[in-house]
Amino acid sequence: MNQTKKELSYFRLKLEGYLRDHHPELVANSAFIGARTDLALSSYCDSVAQGFSHLEAEAMASEVLYQGLHFSKYDTLVSILMEEFSEELPDPLPRRLAPILLGNKSVQAVFSKYELHDDFDGSPEYELLYTELTGTIVLLIEENHLPTLGKAEA
Repeated sequence: MNQTKKELSYFRLKLEGYLRDHHPELVANSAFIGARTDLALSSYCDSVAQGFSHLEAEAMASEVLYQGLHFSKYDTLVSILMEEFSEELPDPLPRRLAPILLGNKSVQAVFSKYELHDDFDGSPEYELLYTELTGTIVLLIEENHLPTLGKAEA
């Protein structure tokens, strides 16, 4: 029993850390975290029972733990803000602004047009999403007169 609690805590902490870094919008979703942690623990236990090593079992459990979480809307927004708006929004502003943008209806509408999956960032549609999100962010900045650090005048 003690071993089970230790493993459960391990998978929960591992998932919570990953969500904090890549899916902050899911950090407060305790039902999701609990369910995913339970699935990972079951996968780990089943793998060990089938004769896999602990390292192999952990790798299999990690696949379950992170399934559907490899593509990150948050990471995409941070990447766009850092690449396309580096002069206007220097670090650490992109990481602070991305969670706010995740909650924006215009940004949500752009994401909803695409079938997002674990390998989405390697797909041809990713470039379309990237371009559309960049344009949406420009419009949000202009329409809402958001303060940015302007490009230096020559």
